[in-house]
Amino acid sequence: MNKEESQLGVSVELEVRYAETDAMGIVHHSRYLPWFEIARTRLCSRCGYHYSEIEQMGYHLMVTKAELTYRRGARYGEVVDVECHLVRQASRGLRFAYRVSRDGKTLATGATEHIWVDAKTGRPCRTPQKLYAGFAALVAGDEKS
Repeated sequence: MNKEESQLGVSVELEVRYAETDAMGIVHHSRYLPWFEIARTRLCSRCGYHYSEIEQMGYHLMVTKAELTYRRGARYGEVVDVECHLVRQASRGLRFAYRVSRDGKTLATGATEHIWVDAKTGRPCRTPQKLYAGFAALVAGDEKS
């Protein structure tokens, strides 16, 4: 897997696996959210901590909303780019935007919203102080989806 990073976001190259396709030979709609997760995890690393380190600190980012718009299909063996940007940081949550493309053509766009959760209590909490500045530095601004 190769990766290109823009100033504020990331782009992860993924080769479509056979198991990700449906009976029509097109990537099944359920595969896009895991692709978003791969790119989002890579972006979290840019704040200074891998997501596993964030969990070790005692925090989780719980998904509260997922949006996905399909425009074109991808097929087995094709290489797609999954871009992720942080578009909003609030006191208790984050919103990420995604674009899946092949050869510069948009295949799908989407967004996910998350809230910070204290792993010990399972309750929502404020953005951990140690992480706030790192994520704030990644906020790209307006969504382009």
